[in-house]
Order: sequence, then C-alpha cells, then structure tokens
Amino acid sequence: MIHYKLLTPGPLTTTSSVKEEMLLDRCTWDNDYKIITQKIRAKLLELAGADKVEYTAVLMQGSGTFAVEAVMNSALSNQDKALIITNGAYGERIVKIAKYMGLAFREYRVAYNECPNEEEIRNILIEDQDISHMVMVHCETTTGILNPIEMVSKLSKKFEKTLIIDAMSSFGGMEIDVPGLGIDYLISSANKCIQGVPGFGFVIARIEKLLACEGNSRSLSLDLYDQWKEMDKDGKWRFTSPTHVVAAFSKALDELDEEGGIPARFLRYQKNNQNLRERLNKIGFQAYISEEKQSPIITAFRFPNDDFNFEHFYTFVKERGYVLYPGKLTNESTFRIGNIGEIDEKDIEELCDIIETYMGVVKK
Repeated sequence: MIHYKLLTPGPLTTTSSVKEEMLLDRCTWDNDYKIITQKIRAKLLELAGADKVEYTAVLMQGSGTFAVEAVMNSALSNQDKALIITNGAYGERIVKIAKYMGLAFREYRVAYNECPNEEEIRNILIEDQDISHMVMVHCETTTGILNPIEMVSKLSKKFEKTLIIDAMSSFGGMEIDVPGLGIDYLISSANKCIQGVPGFGFVIARIEKLLACEGNSRSLSLDLYDQWKEMDKDGKWRFTSPTHVVAAFSKALDELDEEGGIPARFLRYQKNNQNLRERLNKIGFQAYISEEKQSPIITAFRFPNDDFNFEHFYTFVKERGYVLYPGKLTNESTFRIGNIGEIDEKDIEELCDIIETYMGVVKK
C-alpha cells in the first residue's frame, strides 16, 4: 500500500509512533488500560484549562458525530429548546440530529462564507424566551471558517443559556479557555488536532450541567450521563471501547506535549495555512473564506477556471503522494486542503510545487 500524506481535516496523517501503539492488544477490563483512559480524561481537562472540580471529560465510542449526538440527546430534555447557529454542513447536521430526535429547536442560518451576527442572535434570544441552549460549530470544516466563539459565549452568559460548542476541528489545534468562555459542553474527536486515529469522540462537560442530564437520554448507547457515571468509577467504558485507538490517542497526547503544547501546534498549523494560501493565490486559486475569518485548520479553494477538472487534478496530486479533500458547497465549485496532522513546512512547499507543475502542464 502506498504511503500518502493526508491533507484532510481528519482522519489525518499520524506519526509512526502513534500508529505503533496500535500493534498491541489490550483488555478493556485490565487496570493498565483503565489507567490510560483516566490519563486521557485528565489531560483533556488540562488542555481545556478546566478544573476537575467543575468539569469532567467523557469519552464516547464512534465518530465525532456520535459524540455530538450524545450531547444533544442527553443535554436537552423535552422541555428544552435549542438555538442552533449554522453556516455550514456540520451545523446543518446538528439540525438534522435535532429533527431525528424530535427536539425543539430554532435554526439561525447565515451564508457559508459569513459569520453569525451578534445583533441578530441577541434579537432571537430576546424574542424567543423558550430557548434554553445555544449550539454552534467553532471551526466549520465545510469551508474552514472560524466562528466567533467569544461573541456567542458572551451572549450565552448574558441570557443564561447552556452553551454547546462543536470544537471538532479546533480543539487541540488552538487554545480554547473552556471555563473562561463559560462553555458547558465542548465536543471533539480523537482524529483531529490532537492527531490520533478515528474511533472515539469526547465531551468536556460542566459537571453541574451533566448532573441535570440524568434520565434525559432517548438512547442507551448515546447516554452521556450514564457513560460518565460508569467511566468515573475507575475508567471502565460501558460497552466495548476502541482499545487500539485509545492507546494511540494517549501517545498522541504525549506528542502534543513534546511539540510544545497547543501554542506550538497552533503556530505550525498557522504557518502551514498562510504559506499554502499565499502560494496558491499566486497561481490562480482563490480562498473561499476571507483571511480575517479563516481558521488555521482547513482552507476551501475555488476552482481556478471553468475548465478545471477536480478529479484529474486530485489524481495528479495523489500520484505524487498527497491526498486532498473534495468541496462540500452546493453553490460554488471548491475543493479543500487541510494542514493539520503530521504536516510540516516542507510538505506544504512540496505540495505547492506539485500544484504549480500541474497548472503548467494543463496550460500547455
């Protein structure tokens, strides 16, 4: 099998040492394995700047969407109503989750290349007194736009709403002061900025809010409260856990520390992103999101012209060692390039050289 570097928002390119952790088999009931689980939970709180007296970390089998659904399923009772703020496919997926569950909700939608408007959200909260929860994706992977978490946090505090943040593509890659922002539930996944492999998501939850979730769940496997109570005893997951993935994630956390923590990783991602945008702009690839709204995680690029064939371009780049990501917009033709994972400056330079070569060949 050819070794490709993944320029995607997850799964992403991992280190050899993270992959090697999956070569050993582990027992879910064994104390050594339970210690790994508890180490991960404690480290996640540390990365969030959260105290274990006020917050806890709950790990949930499945993809990041499973963790999002577990929060929506457990945090909202039949008497609650969510304001779901959307400007991309992943916010819209939360709306779909709410519909499947029969939750009361209101969607506030803005264009994919625009950030939510503070005054409009404020007016909704004044007008609709039934809203109890606010939900937003921090980095919308559809485009790479970074949504204003501080503004939404301020409004949630002012109007005393429970705040749920999907930080799937940002946590671990940029600093998020969870208690300072008053976030009640932050959701992310093993295979994103912490640079593990797919298999589980996690929720950093305010304990006071989580205690109120008892009995809310409409699902056995997605009951966040029950998962927490079992995991809090000694590190045991309720049902079979992805043991190999958990071990790999523990190693990935160690490597995050070795790199210099979140500030150092953010700097690497940011430099990769800036270099990528600047070089591709010179050869006709315009970023879909304006610079001031752009995250350092993933960038959506418009097709350079009407004759551009993405499948041909994708294959050309892949044959030279790099895997890109299709676009997810309905109104414009785009593709995406992620710069998270074990990707350094040399990789970005080589990728841009490959794309420059492609554009030169196509023009001829």
